[in-house]
Amino acid sequence: MASVTLVGVRRIYPGPPPRVAVDNLDLSIADGEFVVLVGPSGCGKSTTLRMIAGLEPVNAGHLSIGDRLMNEVAPKDRDVAMVFQNYALYPHMTAYRNMAFNLELKGMSREDIDTRVKDAAATLRIEHLLDRRPRQLSGGEQQRVALGRALVRNPAVFLFDEPLSNLDAKLRVEMRREIARLHRQLGTTMVYVTHDQAEAMTLGNRIVVMHGGRAQQVGKPLEVYHQPKNTFVAGFIGSPPMNLIAGRLTPDGARFVSDGGVINLVPPPDWRVTLAKTGGRAVVLGVRPEHVTLSEAGPDGAAIHARVDLVEPLGQEVLVYTTASTNAASCEITARLASGPTPVTGETASLHLDPAGLVFFDAETKERLGG
Repeated sequence: MASVTLVGVRRIYPGPPPRVAVDNLDLSIADGEFVVLVGPSGCGKSTTLRMIAGLEPVNAGHLSIGDRLMNEVAPKDRDVAMVFQNYALYPHMTAYRNMAFNLELKGMSREDIDTRVKDAAATLRIEHLLDRRPRQLSGGEQQRVALGRALVRNPAVFLFDEPLSNLDAKLRVEMRREIARLHRQLGTTMVYVTHDQAEAMTLGNRIVVMHGGRAQQVGKPLEVYHQPKNTFVAGFIGSPPMNLIAGRLTPDGARFVSDGGVINLVPPPDWRVTLAKTGGRAVVLGVRPEHVTLSEAGPDGAAIHARVDLVEPLGQEVLVYTTASTNAASCEITARLASGPTPVTGETASLHLDPAGLVFFDAETKERLGG
């Protein structure tokens, strides 16, 4: 096992014009930690993983695995194993041979190879599949063989590049459990790339939210969810995402009024000191859908009247998409409600924003106020 450290790492693709794919990335992954890089397409997450693997050069900065600087080290000498989005199994080889092939190339003895392959197969519960070729395996079984091929190498670091994106929803959940179990059992350092925030939230000890080649926020999943550092993180993490409502504070910071006056509310007490310092400025109010309730009036007496655009019953919960508007402006607000009586599409509902769930961001910098 080993730690992974990136200091000021950059990857620039030559032009014209040159494109900065990863920009000044600082990241420290502890020995045995499971870290997930998550973000939209083109954010730099896969490029970061490929730099760790040695498949992309580091144009600036330092990348280390353990105590060893890896900038100029060949991929085969980095003691890492990578699991790809496409399983890249040899179609003419059995599952056993696919898992054993790299060990054969290293010149390991047949007995050692057999022990490693069978141990990995037992860990992944695929002993009964070792004689089958890839075309005889389901998607989930092929993914287990791909995991086994990485596992037999006994690497210091496992790297996963969107390994579940080709599986259906049920298999993705099943394989998430398998990978989490594998990490608990092995305790090996794992770096995992995905665009799926559900994977990020359920798998990672920490997640790294990336955008524009930069790490927007690094932290424990629930910490990132409840305390987003900026509006990008707030809008990306969470399904549905956080409601973001543009507006302005009164000069004393004692009241928030959204653009067009759709929402007019008194911030909760724990925000007043922070907001008093930024009174009169344009801000963005953030509130998670679970902190939006149906109510004629909240404790502060304020209710938001909104048209119901769509109701999505999901069994244990109901998502209600609404639009609150005045003659001057409108804003969309999504509510996540417990299963029960729900409004009807087209009618007007009265919404209340739970003060405990409110977050404020600077409208210009997009950063969370108060740190």
